[in-house]
Amino acid sequence: MRLQTKLHRNWRGFWKLVHSVVDTGHPFLVHLVPIRRCNIECGYCNEYDKVSQPVPLDVMLQRVDQLAALGTSSIAFSGGEPLLHPQLDDIIRAIRGHGMMAALITNGYFLSPARIRSLNDAGLDFCQISIDNVEPDDISKKSLRLLDKKLQWLAEFAEFDVNINSVLGGGVRNPEDAQVITARARELGFSTSLGIIHGSDGHLRPLDTRSRQIFDEVTRDLKDTDSVFKNLYSSIHGFQQNLVEGKPNTWYCRAGARYLYVCEDGLVHWCSQQRGTPGIPLAQYTIENIRTEYMRPKSCAPYCTIGCVHRVSPLDSWRNPQTDRVPETPGLRMA
Repeated sequence: MRLQTKLHRNWRGFWKLVHSVVDTGHPFLVHLVPIRRCNIECGYCNEYDKVSQPVPLDVMLQRVDQLAALGTSSIAFSGGEPLLHPQLDDIIRAIRGHGMMAALITNGYFLSPARIRSLNDAGLDFCQISIDNVEPDDISKKSLRLLDKKLQWLAEFAEFDVNINSVLGGGVRNPEDAQVITARARELGFSTSLGIIHGSDGHLRPLDTRSRQIFDEVTRDLKDTDSVFKNLYSSIHGFQQNLVEGKPNTWYCRAGARYLYVCEDGLVHWCSQQRGTPGIPLAQYTIENIRTEYMRPKSCAPYCTIGCVHRVSPLDSWRNPQTDRVPETPGLRMA
């Protein structure tokens, strides 16, 4: 059953990729926030609070319908902590009912055998957990020691693909932890990735010498060919080579077009770090907005650390160069 599910998922992911290469006028990946609240506090994170209530189910289902109408290929839940939404499984079913891929980015704390089985039943395609250290500290509680049992349960029960992301930068005190986390994830049969994170002030800094050595060692053999959908998250690392040295990248950022970040208020943003731009309600977002943002150069792009945008934008890196001459669309403003 697991093999059959995996093959079907890979087949669907392959055709989503083919469609996205052929047609540029739709989002390939959307991050959808069902709740801003999170159960933990990470020192480098600015994407959570402690008070927000879940977005009502009927509102979330309307947003899923709207994203389907835009031709979206895949929707990934982020937050906050998405598993705090009590009706998340119903939203996953709605995504799958529209033929889109469904993904979850979680801190992993609420995973249990029963919860994993319910995600299987809902039709989840992919789950990513970012683990920041081996032992918890005052920067992050997303530690391997606290989450290892959750990983064992995922290895035993999950029918969806799992990626474990380790991190460097942003106040990480023991860069060697990335090696330990990566090794443990591979031991359990998961794909792995490595992220470069900004500090609590939102600024990117070059990695120190030891962190750079760890980065080179961990990424040297990061390869994953199991799943087209997993490859969105784990197999494109070229942009990080410059970031680890604090150097800019030259690329076409397609945020607002191929990638959307839809916050709990239902507004479309370029990404989690550029909230407010363009800041248009999803209900009013059209193909014209997609076309405009597709061609709009982003001043934040050279030092961007948002891996999901970097992994989606290469679909169009070979075509449609962005210029400063962008057609104006009502409701849009330049960053």
